[in-house]
Amino acid sequence: MQELLIGNAAVARGVWEAGATVATAYPGTPSTEITEYIAGYQEIYSEWAPNEKVAMEVAIGASIGGARSIVSMKHVGLNVAADPLFTISYIGTSGGLVIAVADDPGMHSSQNEQDTRYYARASHIPLLEPADSQETLDFTKLAFELSELYDTPVILRLTTRISHSQSIVQLSERKSVPLKPYKKDVQKNVMMPAMARARHHLVEAREKKLAEYAETCPVNRIEWGDRDIGIITSGTCYQYAKEILPQASYLKLGFINPLPRKMIEMFAAGVKKLYVIEELEPVIEDQVKSWGINVTGKDIFSVQGELSSRIISEALRQETANSLPATTLPARPPVLCPGCPHRAVFYTLNTLKLTVTGDIGCYTLGALSPLNSMDTCICMGASIGTALGMEKARGRDFAERVVAVIGDSTFLHTGINGLMDVVYNQGITTTIILDNSITGMTGHQNHPGTGKNIKGAPSPSVDLVKLVESIGINHVYVVDPYNLEEALKVIERETERHEPSVIIFRRPCFLITKGTGDKALFNNNNCTECGKCLKIGCPAIANNKNRPDINPVLCVGCGLCVELCEHNALSLKGV
Repeated sequence: MQELLIGNAAVARGVWEAGATVATAYPGTPSTEITEYIAGYQEIYSEWAPNEKVAMEVAIGASIGGARSIVSMKHVGLNVAADPLFTISYIGTSGGLVIAVADDPGMHSSQNEQDTRYYARASHIPLLEPADSQETLDFTKLAFELSELYDTPVILRLTTRISHSQSIVQLSERKSVPLKPYKKDVQKNVMMPAMARARHHLVEAREKKLAEYAETCPVNRIEWGDRDIGIITSGTCYQYAKEILPQASYLKLGFINPLPRKMIEMFAAGVKKLYVIEELEPVIEDQVKSWGINVTGKDIFSVQGELSSRIISEALRQETANSLPATTLPARPPVLCPGCPHRAVFYTLNTLKLTVTGDIGCYTLGALSPLNSMDTCICMGASIGTALGMEKARGRDFAERVVAVIGDSTFLHTGINGLMDVVYNQGITTTIILDNSITGMTGHQNHPGTGKNIKGAPSPSVDLVKLVESIGINHVYVVDPYNLEEALKVIERETERHEPSVIIFRRPCFLITKGTGDKALFNNNNCTECGKCLKIGCPAIANNKNRPDINPVLCVGCGLCVELCEHNALSLKGV
């Protein structure tokens, strides 16, 4: 049977067909859908973990326990999981362990560009990179087999285009894979220095065997064509290059680490001009050059952003019938949704002109105009530690004008560590937790504070108030973000307090509650054109000569603009 699947759905199908029984993840675009799709297969236990490190450790435990398991994350999530990643390379596996990592060339939804292939090389872990949904399914199944055959975790590297593009796949039945027997093995599974030294020798020996496998494995293949041009490539770049140079010779790599040196040397000897086309860093190119092979790569292709047929065509100075026309479309910057409760908080912070250390989530958009109320954003959970660092650098007088802003899911991910640091090291940082009761930015995934698990079943819920009180916060306040008067009063008071405090602004995401059923109405006669309602940046309000133009399709009736208007030019009416 055939089906049209996005790459992430193909991974999930491959996990199911391979007979895996455990799947863990923390949501992060572009990897989120992998585990969402897996959760639909009843034979597989799946979970959202609080962060990627925990997700990795649960998957490792499942592997040691004899089950085939997968852990999925985006590229920056692998940074969080790097500690167990490097150690499980030494330990190896019992049941197959696949680590699916989705890179984001072009930073469509990320704070940096990062190449997971470097992690594979540094940790001595084999890496597979598919070029379409069929390969994504097949490579997932192959990864489990290689993991068990070579006693190693295997990284499956995806990119945004592979994760979210669709192509036809051939489906198969699920394979029945019994649990591997559990055997206590201290020398293998307990990484004390003495054991680790012995295991390191085995890792190096394993990599040599994997290099031999790379020379003959079916996912590395040569496609001979016009030998004037030879192209070494992988992943989505293979598709782009084939579009503009279908007649060229190709060495299409699916097994990226370790690389097949003999195959590459043979291919290079068979063509006149050799190119390496790869997204982001020159991982393949640098290794090929280190073998004394003359190759053209990043001297004409950028290390930044996504490649495309057009970019490759221009770089190679080739004509193509599929050249993309120059775009004249206006820029469309991202914006907080209509009715988003974060908007009211950022409006208040901007009014107070505070320094705001921010974090990763929908609320990062508070940095943009017209809210203009965020000063920093580094990584998941960094807001609180950054605020404390500013305090220690510039003193308590400066700290009275600083707040850390973090979402509920991000706080449970890694923010709590920063708050413990504030208490332990006697800081006075005011922390604002934007509790919209969901992981919003990645598409509404549950987390330990929502009271539901990945399948939507009831689950114990973390009490944020009790949690922060338990680590030594004596002043905790829960505020409705749409009560602007109280929000202003509480923020002003707590930033002046010379001990740490936490303000939890709690209101569910409007995409969950689906609005109030009311709409904002504009009374032209009362408007003084003060423009105050335009300063909240609501996409349901257009600027019509400094007067609000309410779009009833977008308006969700949150009432924030009505509360701001001092002249009764705006009101709410049920529809």
